Amino acid sequence: MTKKILVADDEPSIVAAVEYLLQRDGYEVHIARNGQEALDLVESQVPDLVLLDVMMPLKSGYEVCTRIRERAEWNHIKVIMLSAKGRDAEVIRGLSLGADVYITKPFSTRDLMMRIKGLLDPPTASRAP
Repeated sequence: MTKKILVADDEPSIVAAVEYLLQRDGYEVHIARNGQEALDLVESQVPDLVLLDVMMPLKSGYEVCTRIRERAEWNHIKVIMLSAKGRDAEVIRGLSLGADVYITKPFSTRDLMMRIKGLLDPPTASRAP
């Protein structure tokens, strides 16, 4: 089954690059350009992972993450927060609100894709013979 990823970011160049990479790797991609649109798409599409910019119009990434974590039926949704705000306090805030990963901008697309794959397709532990 194809994994669904919601990319919530208001920066067109980031959205275009990430959307291309995700689709190339076989993910179903949905795009939100503000926090309210992100919540609406989480409600209607229930993605497996949300790539969430912190600073967006209408609702911040922090607000969106909080709303996702408030709903028990969304507990399985993985959240990666992206932000130019890389201070320790900002990272701690994002993780304490329920983000699985916090990545600061600018970021390596290779690292991002490895993080996504790690969250959605974790390696299975190998058993000793």
